[in-house]
Amino acid sequence: MATPNSPEDERTLRSSSGSVVMIVSLLLALFLLGDAVVRGGWAQTLLLAPWVLLGLWIVYEISYVSMVRIGDDGALVQNMLRRTEFGWHRVRDIDLQWQLKFSFDDDTELTCWGGPALARPKRSKMRDEETRVSTSLRSFTDVRDRWQAAAGHGASAPIRRSWDVPALAALATIVAWAIVASVIANAG
Repeated sequence: MATPNSPEDERTLRSSSGSVVMIVSLLLALFLLGDAVVRGGWAQTLLLAPWVLLGLWIVYEISYVSMVRIGDDGALVQNMLRRTEFGWHRVRDIDLQWQLKFSFDDDTELTCWGGPALARPKRSKMRDEETRVSTSLRSFTDVRDRWQAAAGHGASAPIRRSWDVPALAALATIVAWAIVASVIANAG
């Protein structure tokens, strides 16, 4: 049996295409860095690596990191570098327009860049075929069910907005590495 607030109670909703793009980009980056080691040696690879890693970081931020993590007590929404964490009691309504959209009790709204999104309906080849519910609608239903199950429960915690500090620290490290690599490459 899962205890409250345990990881088993949480579910992360993320775009499946973002995961595919991230894996392909990671494989490409590994190939490029491996090729640089073979053709130019480790010194050349260390000068080239920050540029490849910067490209990989950009792909990570644009396609993969945006997500919605739902639990029994609330949700965490990450839209690129911005995180918003809130309890279900602060949510006034949840809608699925093009993307998942939370309306809060302070009259603000949050559109989620990751998570369930409406897709164009597929055309049925046969009219007798059983109607299938899309994955995005099943995920949307799961989010609404958790929100409705938590109605009236929980403390009045504020909506917390923050930056993705680890991603910003990684960017700062990659940029500093790129500056040092440029200085070394231009000096010699």
